[in-house]
Amino acid sequence: MHNKTFVAMAVGLGLVTLPALTACGSSDAKGSTDSKTVTLVSHNSWSVSESVLKDFEKQSGYQVKALEDGDAGQAVNKAILTKGNPQGDVFFGVDNTLLSRALDNGLFQPYEAKGLGTVGAAYRLDGAKHRVTPVDHGDICVNYDKAYFSEHKLAPPRSFADLAKPEYKNLLVTENAATSSPGLGFLLGSAAEYGDDGWQDYWKKLKANGVKVVDGWEQAYLQEFSGSSGGKKAGGDRPLVVSYASSPPAEVINTKKRPGTAPTGVAAGTCFRQIEFAGLLSNAKNTEGGKAFIDFLLTKEFQQDMPFNMFVYPVVKGAAVPAEFTKYGPAAEHPRTMAPDKIAANRDQWVKSWTSLVLR
Repeated sequence: MHNKTFVAMAVGLGLVTLPALTACGSSDAKGSTDSKTVTLVSHNSWSVSESVLKDFEKQSGYQVKALEDGDAGQAVNKAILTKGNPQGDVFFGVDNTLLSRALDNGLFQPYEAKGLGTVGAAYRLDGAKHRVTPVDHGDICVNYDKAYFSEHKLAPPRSFADLAKPEYKNLLVTENAATSSPGLGFLLGSAAEYGDDGWQDYWKKLKANGVKVVDGWEQAYLQEFSGSSGGKKAGGDRPLVVSYASSPPAEVINTKKRPGTAPTGVAAGTCFRQIEFAGLLSNAKNTEGGKAFIDFLLTKEFQQDMPFNMFVYPVVKGAAVPAEFTKYGPAAEHPRTMAPDKIAANRDQWVKSWTSLVLR
């Protein structure tokens, strides 16, 4: 994407390559050989303000090296394959849709982070095992192009059910659930809404109503969606897109002359809660440095720095959210959620069934 602040609407997707945040200190591709270097492995959307990172390095005495490794699924799979001799000490960016895959493969060692008591209980999906630490959350939701609906004197959809109605025929673009984090989140949201037996019937209705499926968020939002700055330039003609609750404030912040209201809105009844975690890798070379870094991720300084860097919301109680988020893109009040063990038990089969149903 053309602006770094816009990147984290695709947090976890790795759709845009950011420069790695590499500080001084010796390190190699196999992890931190220097006890004063902490190596972070993450997806491509990792980002932190330089001043905040420098504060951590100064206070802790550790230098940080970041290795960004594709989208979340790619990065998790590679970390599993290399867990015996990991690339680094800490992994950031596994979310609740992929968490069971990482835990079942023994990717992380337990560590109860300092400050964990300040994290809301709803985000602590690993319970008392502490193999992962919640860091941020966001909501995968259908976004709509306000200008289109105003021009056509049509009320925008508010729910999953609305999207299958005739008045929204050929208006929605979504991402492939097999290749994209928001695409998978939207599938899981529909399963949470309609249940194990009902979600397939729902997708049959969406398919009959002309839903368009593309590989990833970047294509869906920046090319196909008529409401984004990129989509307007690319001739995007779909006024509904699966994106994030934080996409409207990103549209505003990304504009030189900020409008009074965001050009896009969120269908609040279509949201699925996404939570991202960090963990100490099982065979980390610098466990003490890794623990210090995980502690840092729960400090108010880092938590309050995240929104403008990765367009996600803090998990620490009392961490301030920028006014732009509250005004243009508040987190969903009643997002759909799903227990990690249910995702683990069904994810692969659901994606297989979805692929057969929607793409063939």
